[in-house]
Amino acid sequence: MTDAELPDVPDHYFTGVAAKDGERRRVTVRIADADVEVEVAPGVFSPGRVDPGTQVLLREVPAPPSSGNLLDLGCGWGPITLTLATEAPGATVYAVDISERALDLTRRNAERLHLANVRTSLPDAVPDEVTFAALWSNPPIRVGKDVLHGMLAHWLPRLEPTSSDHDGAWLVVQKNLGADSLARWIEAELGMEVERMASSKGFRVLRVTR
Repeated sequence: MTDAELPDVPDHYFTGVAAKDGERRRVTVRIADADVEVEVAPGVFSPGRVDPGTQVLLREVPAPPSSGNLLDLGCGWGPITLTLATEAPGATVYAVDISERALDLTRRNAERLHLANVRTSLPDAVPDEVTFAALWSNPPIRVGKDVLHGMLAHWLPRLEPTSSDHDGAWLVVQKNLGADSLARWIEAELGMEVERMASSKGFRVLRVTR
């Protein structure tokens, strides 16, 4: 699929202002096998539920490494971050997004669930020397290939060498939005190994390792 075939990029990828009190609302979602209450707002991806792609990722991925730095790339309101932080309380979870609204919601939700191991950050604010034992992401495919490839080319090389079945980058991508072509690009351009770990409900889960 080419960039020209993709729909217009949704505004939620770029919303830069934190949601006001009247915009935020509370919903109950399933996080790490528990029903929890979180805050969501318009202007972020999938406001009101854990989206189907993220559900597939969270169902198929193994438990995260118990220590080190973990990365949720494109955190939205935080379902992946909250799962990582809950399942790996001894790790530091970086929630990264270009949207201040998303970061504010993730920060609020981590505080609501008493998850002190979460750090929310704009991409440029993560120190260059920080590397990651694991990266989980439902990446923003609809931003177009140039932006997506630039994002992955920046973050995937910051993975630490694989030492267990829990390590590496775990990405969920819709099959009809180029999951297989993205896997080929990562292998060819970044020189990293990509395994197709699972397929469900039109999504493919990819594991990227060094």
